[in-house]
Amino acid sequence: MTPVTVIGLGSMGTALAEAFVKAGHPTTVWNRTAARAAPLIAMGARHAEAIEGAVTASPLVITCLTAFDDTRLALRPAAASLHGRALVTLNSGSPAGARETAAWAIDHGARFLAGAVKNVPSAVGAPDTLLYYSGDKTVFEEFGTTLRVLGGDTVHLGDEADLAALYEMAVGAMLLPALVGFFQGAAAVQARGLEVSTMARFSGKWLDMIKSLLPVYAKEIDSGDYTDAVSSVNLFLAGAAHDDDLARETNVDTAWLAPLHDLVRRAVEAGYGDQNISALTEVLREPARQP
Repeated sequence: MTPVTVIGLGSMGTALAEAFVKAGHPTTVWNRTAARAAPLIAMGARHAEAIEGAVTASPLVITCLTAFDDTRLALRPAAASLHGRALVTLNSGSPAGARETAAWAIDHGARFLAGAVKNVPSAVGAPDTLLYYSGDKTVFEEFGTTLRVLGGDTVHLGDEADLAALYEMAVGAMLLPALVGFFQGAAAVQARGLEVSTMARFSGKWLDMIKSLLPVYAKEIDSGDYTDAVSSVNLFLAGAAHDDDLARETNVDTAWLAPLHDLVRRAVEAGYGDQNISALTEVLREPARQP
């Protein structure tokens, strides 16, 4: 079983380390606040007192810190020890941050792979949990079995180190608007004295419908043909008035929708009114000019 080091023991980092320990991998952990390692030590993990010891303990070093800057800062005292080791980053950050970290790691002799966990900590290790990686494919090929301990749906996107960060942000862009939409609906339902739990099943079915449309929209965007207007931009613009009505009736703050309504109006002004809503992609390619 490949020895593994996990650096960073927040909720996600702890879940990663737990998965390796449970799978039988000799696991070394390190965190700035050493007390966070206690539960993992009780499970059988080894705690490194210093970052240098953590790095030298394993051929595969996985970091799970907040951002790429934090990763480089934490590893800096152990930079010389990275030589010849596989470094896998599982943190948030921009493609530019991934490129900078890849260059830094390679300069110190490491083999670099950037990755992202597309699920919550409790899902780590599940057969359908998605993780994608980009960068040195030899790392992915050599340690693929070990990395699949973290999730069964494990993908290598390509040799460019920033691809995982690009997809992480591109896919993640859906999260906050979807959640805020649910929270707005929850506030509106509560304004009528109803339990939010009564709408949860219906919201899930709605998300299933949206999921089914994503391949259709992707095909339209790739082809640039939005003429099959099942849900036209004009239809969405007309619906904006209903949001205003809901705000007045329930006293729920819907101001967060204003930029979205503005985007729809700009699409109509650009001549996309009778085309499918996926045509908004064309408007997003040309951001509104700031006053």
